[in-house]
Amino acid sequence: MANLPTPEPTDQQMMQATLRMAWAQRLRSADLAAVHLISRSARPKIGRVSAIAISKLGNSWLYLIIVPIIFSGLGREGFRVIFLGALNAGLLHLMFPIIKRKIGRPRPYQADPKLQSLLTVLDEHSFPSGHTMTLSGVLTPVVLVWPGAILSAIVLLLLMAWSRIATAHHYPSDTFAGAILGIVLAYPLSILVLALW
Repeated sequence: MANLPTPEPTDQQMMQATLRMAWAQRLRSADLAAVHLISRSARPKIGRVSAIAISKLGNSWLYLIIVPIIFSGLGREGFRVIFLGALNAGLLHLMFPIIKRKIGRPRPYQADPKLQSLLTVLDEHSFPSGHTMTLSGVLTPVVLVWPGAILSAIVLLLLMAWSRIATAHHYPSDTFAGAILGIVLAYPLSILVLALW
């Protein structure tokens, strides 16, 4: 079968494509400018130590701190919340590397040599932030069962997002997308398991 010729794009389609590319470039520039601004907070020693410590806590230690807090606030009810948080974390850890490889976005310090990475990276891709994705997935069942913890959950997520941007490992859009993806993916499973258990 002969290949049919591809129709030439219309002037309107070309104009729309040009506008989309211009807006995408503006958003990328704004994202990088935000990294430059936020990474300044890690220049003083206290900011640098805090950003590194929070990022490293997000590798696993933070969850060991959260467990006794859940038990102190929820008692025996905490068992199912911790089970769900661990289940969500496991599933998200399977998903975010796939998404990262598919998107393939370089990290801010790779995109701009003026930015300095403050610690070693776990993988080479930036989008989405696995730290904020996992943390939001773990905190979703906590907030569902313990609504009074929502302010603490928001503060934790904001601190994690700040640390990932301040270390020049992520853009604000990476951390925002990570948090949203974590919640969106963890919420249905959390609701289902909480209804059944």
